[in-house]
Amino acid sequence: MTILSSHRIFTLYKIQISKGIELANIKSSQKRARQNEKRRIKNSDVRSSIRTSAKKVNKAIESKEEKDPQKIEVLFRDFVKKIDTASRKGIIHSNKAARQKSRMAKKINSLTQEK
Repeated sequence: MTILSSHRIFTLYKIQISKGIELANIKSSQKRARQNEKRRIKNSDVRSSIRTSAKKVNKAIESKEEKDPQKIEVLFRDFVKKIDTASRKGIIHSNKAARQKSRMAKKINSLTQEK
């Protein structure tokens, strides 16, 4: 998972405020807006890391040179770990996580059956 420093989240949050995004007048609403913005930034980073991990697995599967099964397995395990964590934390839906894992496993299994 991508580790976000509190400084980066705060900086991104300050940028949003400086763009003229209006906050509520009530103190609790202002706090809720801050929390939502921090969560939005963190969640988008997690989704991005999942997509990157999926691309790495696909690239390893579709490489024209020697297809290394151990490398593919390590990349797939990393992909599954990221997507399961995101699903458990509610960043993506559990059915979407299961579907993506299933499709990726199907690709890997078809690769091993070709040999």
